[in-house]
Amino acid sequence: MIESYSKEDGEMSKETNENIGRFGVFLPSFIWPDDGPERANGIIDFARQVEDVGFDSIFITDHLLAAKQFYSVSFLEPLTTLSLVAGVTERVKLGTSVMVMPIREPVLLAKQLATMQFLSNNRIVLGAGIGWYPPEYAATGVKKSERGARTDEILEIIVPLLEGETVTYQGHFYNIEDVLIEPRPSERPEVWIGGGSQLADPGSPDLPRIVEPVKRRILASEGWVPRPTCPPEDIARDWTELQAYFEEHGRDPAELVIAHENFYHFVGTEDGAKAREEQHEAMLKVMSEARGPDYLERVYLFGTPDEVVESLQARVDAGVEQFMLHTMTPDPAQLEQWATHVIPHVRFPSKAT
Repeated sequence: MIESYSKEDGEMSKETNENIGRFGVFLPSFIWPDDGPERANGIIDFARQVEDVGFDSIFITDHLLAAKQFYSVSFLEPLTTLSLVAGVTERVKLGTSVMVMPIREPVLLAKQLATMQFLSNNRIVLGAGIGWYPPEYAATGVKKSERGARTDEILEIIVPLLEGETVTYQGHFYNIEDVLIEPRPSERPEVWIGGGSQLADPGSPDLPRIVEPVKRRILASEGWVPRPTCPPEDIARDWTELQAYFEEHGRDPAELVIAHENFYHFVGTEDGAKAREEQHEAMLKVMSEARGPDYLERVYLFGTPDEVVESLQARVDAGVEQFMLHTMTPDPAQLEQWATHVIPHVRFPSKAT
């Protein structure tokens, strides 16, 4: 249960909190076996509350199957769910972080994104990645070894389609001729690429470094989403590599949006042990026990509000400009707690004018 937390310097109104525009929220699209219609209504109410509190965006997780290595839950299909959210909000950006690209057919995906962009008045962000969970590839007839190459081809097809071009493409996996997608969005959805280093640990499914194909995808995109499981010092190292890569290829790295997602359950106490106890309990309603409590604390946001501010600040100092936070509960009360007691105290560099 969330305690009342009234630390004096945490009392800051939403209206005066400029930082709220730097934060988005993940929709609680995880589903428990006994969830019914009231859960769907709760998702609608949650989305409206995100907008009312003043957050910048709503993002959503993508998993076709229950990925038990990391999660104890299944997730709703992301584009269908974001379409519902688009109809009950007016301002917030709507994004995927990250969509598992290689398990999707590119022309159909482009049509879905174009439709959503049209109906939402240009609020869609495509967070794109290669995924990691082997059963999802097997279920869709994709070899895991192909995931990077398929992702590259899909991006090469959908980006010009979303820019209103008629596309002919001859690739290894996909071949299309004279395809035009309508409605043509007046603005193409931004593409943010997920990937990079991951904590070096036996439980991590990918490498503890940023690899050349990921750099190449980021170079061709508008944004980069460092992994939730990438500690601040590794984000800083990746960002140093990316800046050099951008400059080597003639692009200004300042053009890139750096948006980091992470998991957080607010507990209003100055007792760190008590906060962690409640946070682990909340986490295990969504996360798998397989990785253990030490792993969770090494990569996610744990502790008192002050400790969480310190963790967020370390990521800002590493180069992060925006955050998207996962709630561990569908209770929208978390949103007010974040906005009041945590977000105002993170210090961002002044924006260039």
